[in-house]
Amino acid sequence: MSRLTAPSNRRQFLTLLGLSAVAVSCGTGGGGSAGNQTKTLRYQGWAGSVILPELAEDLGFLEDVKLKWVGNTISGPQDIQSAATGQVDFGGAFNGAVVKLAARKAPITAVISYYGVDKAAYNGFYVLKDSPVHSARDLIGKKIGMNTLGAHSEAMLDIYLQRHGLSQADIKKAEPLVVPPVNTEQSLRQKQIQVGVLGDILRDKALRAGGIRPLFTDYELLGNFSAGTYVVNDRFLKQNPDTTRTFVTGIARAIEWARARPRDEVIARQVEIVKKRGRNEDTAPLKYWKSFGVAETAGRITDKEFQLWIDWLSERGDIEKDQVKASDLYTNEFNAYSRKGKPSGAEPTSKSGS
Repeated sequence: MSRLTAPSNRRQFLTLLGLSAVAVSCGTGGGGSAGNQTKTLRYQGWAGSVILPELAEDLGFLEDVKLKWVGNTISGPQDIQSAATGQVDFGGAFNGAVVKLAARKAPITAVISYYGVDKAAYNGFYVLKDSPVHSARDLIGKKIGMNTLGAHSEAMLDIYLQRHGLSQADIKKAEPLVVPPVNTEQSLRQKQIQVGVLGDILRDKALRAGGIRPLFTDYELLGNFSAGTYVVNDRFLKQNPDTTRTFVTGIARAIEWARARPRDEVIARQVEIVKKRGRNEDTAPLKYWKSFGVAETAGRITDKEFQLWIDWLSERGDIEKDQVKASDLYTNEFNAYSRKGKPSGAEPTSKSGS
């Protein structure tokens, strides 16, 4: 039986992120010279999955930069909080969570997109086939299981409910709950929740088993878009510019490698990576992998990927209007890929880097 956690007030958006707005050093020494820059990056993974930095390392794209796994997470907001406070050297999350953390004055910068939504890679809100839930209004009073609160899935839920005319009072009556992704299907089938958010591998596995149907998907709501970015502490960027460039460009290469190679080859590589790391993980769901969903070439970031969530958060009252500016949240400076998808030595040096 999966353990469900209900927030006392789900509108306390990303409360965890507010616990440490002033981040500490990432724990690296040196002042930016090549000899002093760290070559080992600490990170959190996702059980049963291969994240792009892991793929990049296995392909040799990180060159002399190594990754050090310190544990797993199921929460993007928690992951970027750990990056902001120096517990890890990079973290990834939904762009709305990045906006929220930046609004709290955390010294972080987004450096590359790592996941998104397209026809193959998307999250759906699923119900049992015989469920009475058929519309947005039917979600009032219903339990919706998702991997974390205040991130991608809750944003999609809000947008869906808003677009179908629900008042803020009614929207608050929907009950999002934290359910680990690997337990979501089981929780839905056992009727612990009425709606389960399922994405990519776990979605296709559940659909193959049958007995569920989609209520809506984020692709239906917003089409193709890059949804999340990796962030790095600003002090880390200053102290380790060459390492950061190698890391970001390696991920960019991995994005384009996965886009260009046959699907079976990308899956086989991921299965091999999971087996080699020896964490007793099930590799069977990896056969359902289809895409990382990154919209822009090589994961380059654009203003629009943050502006959508800036507007959404300000409308909700989670941040003040004009509190943050999209171009101040990211840089493409460390991505040595041109817009044509080939390595380039000349990159912009402004924060937005576009």
